[in-house]
Amino acid sequence: MAERFTSGARVQTSRIDPPHHTRLPRYARGAVGVVIECEGVYPRADDRARGIDSTPEPVYAVQFAARDLFGEGDHTVTIALWQSYLTAVHKETR
Repeated sequence: MAERFTSGARVQTSRIDPPHHTRLPRYARGAVGVVIECEGVYPRADDRARGIDSTPEPVYAVQFAARDLFGEGDHTVTIALWQSYLTAVHKETR
């Protein structure tokens, strides 16, 4: 699977709430962040935890303002997220 995002791209995380394991933290669902870099291409942990083979996909380091995730804080939080969790943001989203 080809990399869809480059460093500096604004992305929004999915709002999924699956009944199984996911590496997308609940506190980051629906949040807007900035791609720092692609960290490589790996099978989705969500699928591997359920014994399902999956096509490897890019994993990105995505940085979020703590205030956007938790309502307060002057620091940032960086999370490694699979490409399928992300969509491009082309305008201001809040």
